[in-house]
Amino acid sequence: MSTSQRFEHSFHALGSEYVTPTAATPVSAPKWLAWNNRLAEQLGWPEAWGQNENTLGTLAGNAQFESSKPGATAYAGHQFGNYNPQLGDGRAMLLGEWRGPDGKLVDIQLKGAGPTPYSRGGDGRSPVGPVVREYLMSEAMHALGVPTTRALAAVATGDPVYRQQLEPGAILTRVATSHIRIGTVQFFAMTRQGKGLEELVNYVTERHYLAALQEAKRLDPSVTHAQVLLNEVIRALANLTAHWQSLGFIHGVLNTDNMLLCGETVDYGPCAFMDVFAAGQVFSSIDTGGRYAFGNQPGIVHWNISVLAQCLLPLIDEDQEKALVLAQTSVDQFPTLFTDIYSARLAAKFGLDAMRDTDRALIETFFNQLEEDKLDFTLAFRWLTEIANDNLENTILEDLFTPSSGILNWLTQWSSRRSQTTPSSSERMKSANPVVIPRNHWVAQAINSAEAGDSELMETLHSRWQDPFSWQAGDEQFAAAPKSEEQVHRTFCGT
Repeated sequence: MSTSQRFEHSFHALGSEYVTPTAATPVSAPKWLAWNNRLAEQLGWPEAWGQNENTLGTLAGNAQFESSKPGATAYAGHQFGNYNPQLGDGRAMLLGEWRGPDGKLVDIQLKGAGPTPYSRGGDGRSPVGPVVREYLMSEAMHALGVPTTRALAAVATGDPVYRQQLEPGAILTRVATSHIRIGTVQFFAMTRQGKGLEELVNYVTERHYLAALQEAKRLDPSVTHAQVLLNEVIRALANLTAHWQSLGFIHGVLNTDNMLLCGETVDYGPCAFMDVFAAGQVFSSIDTGGRYAFGNQPGIVHWNISVLAQCLLPLIDEDQEKALVLAQTSVDQFPTLFTDIYSARLAAKFGLDAMRDTDRALIETFFNQLEEDKLDFTLAFRWLTEIANDNLENTILEDLFTPSSGILNWLTQWSSRRSQTTPSSSERMKSANPVVIPRNHWVAQAINSAEAGDSELMETLHSRWQDPFSWQAGDEQFAAAPKSEEQVHRTFCGT
């Protein structure tokens, strides 16, 4: 398929050590599951490559965009704390980079399009379930304001995929600011003993953090790309993690190979949003020890950043003692950065102008009460929002959420504290506390329907979750917590 607009290949140009040429494996009967026209318009995607039969075949791997150079990228990673020296794109291939109307590059990637040189004996395919989950979750996360990869399209292949049983196959077209990971740095720093590391670090810093690099160089010409990269990744991941925690999102597999250096959420495998609040909540079927439980996420991200810092030491400064001091100083900033950002988000969620030290006990009591009384995280915060805005009676929340006596007692303290805030704090709550989130039971239903060949519910949910902070008709279903028989207790990877 040709067009005047073309893919670019700046990462590929670094060499075959970074991207290994590969090709998609054709499928028998491609069929559209979803096409994200809004994202296509934002990307300046050619109309000729819109939702048509030619594009369907190309995104299924049966043809190739004229200017694309499909390739699998190399990376390593710590998986549940254990280092794997070579992972790589086992079921994904980078088609190339796309320059949007804003002049910025993004990666376009097919996920589930067949084996690659990094498949390690696997089939390189994806079942329908993980594709539907990632399409819905990533687009809902974007609408919630969370930095994330995006989903341009989802295509059913017509071919079965064998996991525990035969499942229908599908391919996701994923968009990311880039797919370069902490694990990518690890591959060149650890597996390849530093060969190619400097080229990688320079590339990533100049692609993602050029303004920060130029400002740092202006202040101190001796500062290195690696030092700037480490500091900027720390800021990006502190922001990302704080956003996750504020919404009750659990990633599920926070391995270093699942952390992008651009600071976007990636790899929506066994992820989930909490219904009932629990600090130790785990959904992932493979996280048997609870390493990546909700309350552990900030600490795990901090640990992952320390791994990145260790890899960058040779490039931070030639004097390794100095490099260690600089790196440790940077890594030690993460807890404070995270706390400051998370505190600001909590202030918005609770309708406070800013967090005071005395507010921590108030907020801790609220969370303890939610957990003790097994109350829904999202509904509880939206209930507070409507109370703060004198709007509870104009919503259906009283039918969806029943506060416990403990929460009602706490409400007196909260109201007293809020009497000291400005009126705008109530309005801010509306954009901090969503009405709807991509609840697990709805995602599960959409997967079941798509597996049966019906993607109508998938499209309905995608549409509803694009406006998560406002009430709409039908929210007696979409905003409600799951019934006991609808609850999802375990989520699964698609590998």
